[in-house]
Amino acid sequence: MPQYLVAVHHPIDFEPASESAETRRDISALNVKMRAAGIVVFVGGLDRSSTAKAVRLKPDGGLLVTDGPYIETKEQIGGFWVIDVPDMQTALDWGKQAATACRIPVEVRPFGAA
Repeated sequence: MPQYLVAVHHPIDFEPASESAETRRDISALNVKMRAAGIVVFVGGLDRSSTAKAVRLKPDGGLLVTDGPYIETKEQIGGFWVIDVPDMQTALDWGKQAATACRIPVEVRPFGAA
């Protein structure tokens, strides 16, 4: 089956510890539901984007490591699921549940052929 990324987008200043008990409960319940459906490949939450390191290729072929996220945006990926489902419509159905549980936008995107 195809695999899809369901990515949760947090505001740049999001503090993971600020999630409400209800949100944590609903995300946990969704994780249980996804595992019971046998669709979870991987699930994980990310720390604040300010803890990120960006690695860039320099023109001379060397590498440059800088503090902070790779790009400056109003939102960053805060967590994600990789799910294995038959099609985009099924992935969207799970994405809708993720947006409801997380109370913030999510993005659903298929993995390209390797």
